[in-house]
Amino acid sequence: MLKLLARWFLLAAALLLVAHLYPGMEVRGFGAALVAALILGLLNAIVRPLLVVLTLPVTIVTLGLFLFIVNAAVFQFAAWMVDGLQVAGFGAALIASLLYSLCGMVIDSALQRLFDED
Repeated sequence: MLKLLARWFLLAAALLLVAHLYPGMEVRGFGAALVAALILGLLNAIVRPLLVVLTLPVTIVTLGLFLFIVNAAVFQFAAWMVDGLQVAGFGAALIASLLYSLCGMVIDSALQRLFDED
């Protein structure tokens, strides 16, 4: 449970970092980042797998590159759902989702090392 809460807070901080680094995205505070991280997690767990299955032919033809479009669409949908998260457009959602995914990979790796030592 502690690992899940730590991951949630760190991913919210990652959203703030991405908003600070990339001008095409705006987060209105840590509370909005917490809500956005929760919504993104739920969308990635529920909606994204459905979109991946539905777009499988296009994904195969593009050798997997269409998954970047799926990630950006999920990110933009989360921005539409959360009042404190704004993305300038689809291109901004694509870049922001890439940066957020990179932060997520670093966070997951760090938490894996931290919590596996116990």
